[in-house]
Amino acid sequence: MPEFQAILFDFDGVLVDSEPVHCDCWREVLAPLGVPVTWEVYAAHCVGAVDSSMVKVFAKLADPPADPAKLWEQYPLKKQRFRERMAANAPFAEGVAEFFRELSVQYKLGVVSSSSHAEIEPFLEAAGIRQYLGTVVGGDDVKRHKPAPDPYVLAGERLGIHSALAVEDSPPGMESARAAGFAAVRITDPARMMEVVRARLEGT
Repeated sequence: MPEFQAILFDFDGVLVDSEPVHCDCWREVLAPLGVPVTWEVYAAHCVGAVDSSMVKVFAKLADPPADPAKLWEQYPLKKQRFRERMAANAPFAEGVAEFFRELSVQYKLGVVSSSSHAEIEPFLEAAGIRQYLGTVVGGDDVKRHKPAPDPYVLAGERLGIHSALAVEDSPPGMESARAAGFAAVRITDPARMMEVVRARLEGT
């Protein structure tokens, strides 16, 4: 019997190196409002967070601080630019579709992300991954986001499983998975994701 019934993957920073793309898009749409978004701030406070909470961080970067509600008005433009960038060059690791095909023989698979479905689903399809997934949980599926357990609890309910390995890149994501009763492994480089997951499943 395998140790886990399912493997659940975060999207940004795990399946695809998209966090820098998110950061660049926010930087571009908020610069005209006098908000200097930097990678250092984004990496420290926004990785693993839902977009609506990011604007509260960005608002404090302006002098004087900006109104988060005003910054949130730029979200549709940010989302559009992200989709365009990803459609042009989604930075998935080579061989990721074959990796999911192999895993699907033994495990149920899912994606659990704080990003919206619009920022996930088209790229899972394009990468050849979506067909192997039993569920995709997006930020628009739950009221409480990571680090709350709700996203992983929902994924578990949809898949009908009680044991899973969550593959995450952020402390909020790790906390969310563990609070839902699942094991978790941390990814620091999406290019090494497959190697890290294989090692964990093999117990090395």
